[in-house]
Amino acid sequence: MIRTLRQPAQIVPALVFPMFLLAVNSGGLRDTTDLPGFPTDSYLTFALAVPFVQGAIFSVMNTGTDLARDIETGFLNRLALTPLRGAALLSGLLAGAVALGLLQAATYLTVGLVAGAELTTGFAGALVLVALSVSITVAFGTLGLFAALRSGSGEAVQSLFPVFFVFLFISAMALPLDLIQTDWFRAVATANPVTYLLEAFRSLLFEGWDLGALALGFGIALAVLAVGMTAATGALKTRMVRT
Repeated sequence: MIRTLRQPAQIVPALVFPMFLLAVNSGGLRDTTDLPGFPTDSYLTFALAVPFVQGAIFSVMNTGTDLARDIETGFLNRLALTPLRGAALLSGLLAGAVALGLLQAATYLTVGLVAGAELTTGFAGALVLVALSVSITVAFGTLGLFAALRSGSGEAVQSLFPVFFVFLFISAMALPLDLIQTDWFRAVATANPVTYLLEAFRSLLFEGWDLGALALGFGIALAVLAVGMTAATGALKTRMVRT
């Protein structure tokens, strides 16, 4: 956690870049709210869900890069000589993702509300929103750990960022599913799990307490976390055998 907080190169882009994209989208697409059936009259509120998911994608790169650096410098080899448990090692690395996730969620929400976004669920909704954001951030971080352990290269981990970013752009990022007119794009967005992460955030921002959307959002985060930790644990055992 301390190592993450000591690296401005990890923190600043994860805070600034999503806010920049939010400003561009909310300014350029605000007339979209005039479409019949658009769920809110504030496109800023609709778009505010995007930074939370986009920030979580940064944890793939940040968490994985830290571990890849440990592998490249030989630090992981030295750890292999200690009685440190693999689960403790992976959990410790994810502590940085938790810290950054909390900072990101607080920043995005504060900036959004100051700029005029809505939060219909109030203070309780803000707490749930932060919890959901951190859950997704940690879940994506496990994928970064797996990539680092499999490749052993920081460059390889960083190359995953554009791949995950594509999933954001082929989701219901800019429009609700029922307003997407292009059939193939609507089909892809419907099958894309990122769409349902966005909808979980939007349910707290302007739709109210939609327990189904929240359950699906937390469920996807927990599923990714389970798959990522299982894969990372297996890759760690293989990596330790190699050393």
